Amino acid sequence: MKAHIVRIGNSRGIRLPKTLLQEAQLEEEVELQAEPGRILILKSAKPRAGWAEAACRMRERNEDHPLDPSIPTNFDKDEWKWR
Repeated sequence: MKAHIVRIGNSRGIRLPKTLLQEAQLEEEVELQAEPGRILILKSAKPRAGWAEAACRMRERNEDHPLDPSIPTNFDKDEWKWR
C-alpha cells in the first residue's frame, strides 16, 4: 500500500486507513523506529505487562520474599513512633 507524505503544520505525516490500523491491532499510542529507508510503526509496549502473571508464578514457586534481609536503620530504632 502506498501513502503520500503530507504537511501537518511544521511537521509531515501520513494518514493511515482505519482498516490498516485494525489489521495491525494498533490503538492510540505507538512506538516509532527510524532505519535507513524506512520508518517502523510498532505497537506500544505496556511498561508493566506480564508483571501480575510473573508474581503468581513466583508465589507458586515460593519465591515471593525479599532477596536481602531487612536491616533496621536508625529511623526504625529511634525515630519511628506509633501514635
